[in-house]
Amino acid sequence: MSGELVRADSRGIVLPAIIADSGDRAGRRFVEFFTAQIRNPNTRAAYAQAVGQFLRWCESKNLTLQTLEPVAVAAYVEELGTTRSKPTVKQHLAAVKMLLDWMVTGQVIPTNPAASVRGPKHVVTKGLTPYLSAEDARTLLNSIEPSTLLGLRDRALIAVMTYSFARVSAVLSMQVDDYYANGKKWRLRLHEKGGKFLEVPVHHKAEEYLDAYIHSAKIDGDKRGPLFRAANRRTGELKTTPLQRNDAWAMVKRRAAQVGLTHKLCNHSFRATGITAFMAAGGDIDVARKIAGHASTKTTQLYNRTSDEITLDEIERIAI
Repeated sequence: MSGELVRADSRGIVLPAIIADSGDRAGRRFVEFFTAQIRNPNTRAAYAQAVGQFLRWCESKNLTLQTLEPVAVAAYVEELGTTRSKPTVKQHLAAVKMLLDWMVTGQVIPTNPAASVRGPKHVVTKGLTPYLSAEDARTLLNSIEPSTLLGLRDRALIAVMTYSFARVSAVLSMQVDDYYANGKKWRLRLHEKGGKFLEVPVHHKAEEYLDAYIHSAKIDGDKRGPLFRAANRRTGELKTTPLQRNDAWAMVKRRAAQVGLTHKLCNHSFRATGITAFMAAGGDIDVARKIAGHASTKTTQLYNRTSDEITLDEIERIAI
């Protein structure tokens, strides 16, 4: 087998050498796996990294798709576990299993050598996503200046993620007409994974902030344009392209630092913040599940961090 990591096939597509060495059918199935089989771009990127790392390891051991056996996959999983977390190992193994299944159904290999390999046990009962208390969330929103267009955009974005429990990707994929009136009430149409849409009512605060942003940005007539747009930070002018996740994350960190919030926040923090505040106010977990678009309340419960809050009154119970 060639020692090259990748090579270009006859169609000009760059393939890992182990795939190219297995013939045209393997090459076609590999490309189809990442184009036709996996539609979500985030999943595609994560699986591409996982599969690429595994195939490079196979090449370093002089393995081919045809000589790959369960014991080799198990050895890779054990080795990976020495440097990566259990959730990462499980994700990498899932990616490898899915790819090899695809190769089996495409008649490239007779059986899936990863099918019998088990990943590390990892049971999650408590979420680790950093979140804000209701007070800190209000402080952050109130600190953002409404006198600038960027301030109005950032405030509206954070409010939508917090009050609708929405993923940042779902919010940044919204178009202007995904914020719409249904009778006298306003709703959000969130672009979820797999091309699905989730429609939720708009909290009055989010509605206030959205209206101010859209009016100031003068984008209400551009119904098919992105709702949350990238901007030129030097001039403060909006572009016609959507704001990207990494730019939204940088904005969140910058806004939080300005008010002294040293939490290790991420874009997902506002999902956890909103769900925790909802549950602390007596909200029902199944209602929270529906708003968040989760299939199971077990997932929603990972974002409910009310049990993390230890009040001063509880501490004062220590009568020493």
